[in-house]
Amino acid sequence: EPLRPLLGNRIYGCDDCLLACPWNRFAKPTGEQDFLPRNGLEGSELAGLLGWSEAEFLKRLEGSPIRRIGHLRWLRNIAVALGNAPPSPVATTALRQRLDHPSAMLREHLHWALERQSRP
Repeated sequence: EPLRPLLGNRIYGCDDCLLACPWNRFAKPTGEQDFLPRNGLEGSELAGLLGWSEAEFLKRLEGSPIRRIGHLRWLRNIAVALGNAPPSPVATTALRQRLDHPSAMLREHLHWALERQSRP
């Protein structure tokens, strides 16, 4: 639990690796299709991503390394990111809508995020 606030709004770590890699200082933007943002994730709202079903997760992230974490950990990571976000009714609603999930681990993270969303 003490590490959750340190994650900020990150839901998957590839971006951090790309930023930290010293070789990327030589990288130039490319028009190569395989390196362009895909799957409709760019500009996505976390609350909307939290609503994805497992089928939608699998379909929209086909070919993406994000699929390796699985739908449950995807939801957990988004819950943590929403808990670290500024309080908003949209985030609170999205978190509450997932409280009936069968995973106790996910529900724990949802409750944590809701508590953080209720802070002044």
